[in-house]
Amino acid sequence: MKVISANKIRDTVAKLCVEANLVLREDILRQLKLAYAKEKNKRAKSILEAIIKNAAIAKKEKLAICQDTGMPIVFLEIGQGVTIFGDLKSAVNKGIELGYKRASLRNSVVLDPLTRKASGYSPAVIHTEVVKGNSLKITVLPKGFGCENKSQLKMFKPTAEFSQIKRFIIDAVKQAGPDACPPYFVGVGIGGTADYACLLAKKALLKMIKDKKSKLEKELLTEINKLNIGPMGLGGRTTALAVHVETHPTHIAGLPVAVNISCHASRSATKII
Repeated sequence: MKVISANKIRDTVAKLCVEANLVLREDILRQLKLAYAKEKNKRAKSILEAIIKNAAIAKKEKLAICQDTGMPIVFLEIGQGVTIFGDLKSAVNKGIELGYKRASLRNSVVLDPLTRKASGYSPAVIHTEVVKGNSLKITVLPKGFGCENKSQLKMFKPTAEFSQIKRFIIDAVKQAGPDACPPYFVGVGIGGTADYACLLAKKALLKMIKDKKSKLEKELLTEINKLNIGPMGLGGRTTALAVHVETHPTHIAGLPVAVNISCHASRSATKII
């Protein structure tokens, strides 16, 4: 049995908040550079160059990649062999507060969604999962709301054709247009229930960009990049940098499909303790 203190969790979350907001993931930066090399549209190419330079300046000067430092979302994969000494939820939320203060990151969260009242640092969205092993995996995803507002969910009938599902996903990106700072990362969740499909779509954004893609991911990326939205909506071949799909078994009477879009700065940081 491994014992992990709440204080260690707090400190780890704080560091991850800073890292996620200041340092673009290497796989994302690499994909941006590949897109820049392949892009033929001059305006699109100049935008991609600016995005890459922005990431370099943010890292060097210890500045936020984007002024929208997001709604902090924390994913916890807790090993069955782990005992947490202290209050886990409080540790995570305190870590968010410390990290955001340490790096002078904007607190963009209101305490009450209806009155819009803000009161200090509001609780993060926390997702926990019990897994095998004796370690704790912590991932911090600061989700900007320019792109979060473009999320979509559709409850298809189980008789829906494959082409209908693909069209829904592509149309979700088309409707987002330039508003969510493309080129995009597109997370897709298929199956489960309505709420779980949405969670799968968000978790899909955490997947590392890899060369090997599923047939569906390849087809969706090709079709989305034909939309000619391009970097910041100025046209070009790079509307999306990656499409990731997560699936889960579902009920015989339903077929939930969710789309969660991220801007080009798809920020996340992970640590295993």
